Amino acid sequence: MSATAPAAASGERDELADSLAELFTNVSLMVRGELQGTNSQLSLLEKMNRRVAEEYNNYGDVASGLRVFVEQLNEKNQSFGEYVSQIDAIDQQVTEFEAVVSMLDKHVSLLEKKVKSAYNIAPTQ
Repeated sequence: MSATAPAAASGERDELADSLAELFTNVSLMVRGELQGTNSQLSLLEKMNRRVAEEYNNYGDVASGLRVFVEQLNEKNQSFGEYVSQIDAIDQQVTEFEAVVSMLDKHVSLLEKKVKSAYNIAPTQ
């Protein structure tokens, strides 16, 4: 029985060593799989960050173009300001001219009535 005991202990040790080796292999595969998954996620995140960076660069280009466009519009608006003030002045002159014409029309009408009454002409209306 003593000859079989060392052999049985040796068999148990080999079985234990095999089980431990299999355990370490499986743990190693599991850790490798986790690391590969994490690596894939990081790679995807890096690609997404690059794409977002490109989009922000494009937004910067658009914003820069819009800034130039707004500056051009402001310049045009300022140049139109001079014309607007000239139009306002002309409008004021036309209003005053219309008042003078209306007053002259009333005066001519009054003179016409006086001339007609002086020559006894029947009024036309």
